[in-house]
Amino acid sequence: MPQHTFDLAGHGPVTLDIRHLVIAGWAGRDRAAVDHHIAELAAIGVKPPSTVPTFYRVASQLLDTGSTVQVPGHDSSGEVECVLLASEAHGVLVGIGSDHTDRTVEAYDVTVSKQMCAKPVGRTLWKLSEVQGHWDQLVTRCWRTRDGVRALYQEGALARLLHPAELMQKWNAAGGLPAHTAMFCGTHAVIGELGWGEAFELELHDPVLNRSLHHHYATQALEIAR
Repeated sequence: MPQHTFDLAGHGPVTLDIRHLVIAGWAGRDRAAVDHHIAELAAIGVKPPSTVPTFYRVASQLLDTGSTVQVPGHDSSGEVECVLLASEAHGVLVGIGSDHTDRTVEAYDVTVSKQMCAKPVGRTLWKLSEVQGHWDQLVTRCWRTRDGVRALYQEGALARLLHPAELMQKWNAAGGLPAHTAMFCGTHAVIGELGWGEAFELELHDPVLNRSLHHHYATQALEIAR
């Protein structure tokens, strides 16, 4: 099974054996806004989810701490998300990642689209216990580079998304994050046009403890055989 070594801030390196990778979708706290977005996507052919939130299982091998991801063509894009990772020694840990998704495939099968691309995640983590008391004040941001121009692509406080305790309880009725599991926790709407970029830069900022997690990755488009 895939093992990844991270830097746990203040505690040194930690190696995690991730066997289960889960993507939480439709994870906003405002149910009316979520329903409105579902209706918008349904109008362009995206099948509505059977439950809200929805948990998409993808191959654990897709978790990627590298600086480049290879993707088919130019139909995919990233989206910044907090990532929860189960650790035996330190409890649940928090990182920053991107649910990089094929947007063409998403139009006809969301589950398959989630499986199409690697899921980049930064190498530095925090303990959830260090931030859970002020979780709603944390902010995620994403910058996209398209045609050589870097621009803010997403930004929002985590107060807009379901709290990790609620997500974990909905995924695992016993509470907590099961061993060997990583979970992406939902994202914000994009600023401007959704879609392709040559690179994505991710940030999770903690204004209370005055620190941030960062990750940057480039996309390499693979030629599609015709």
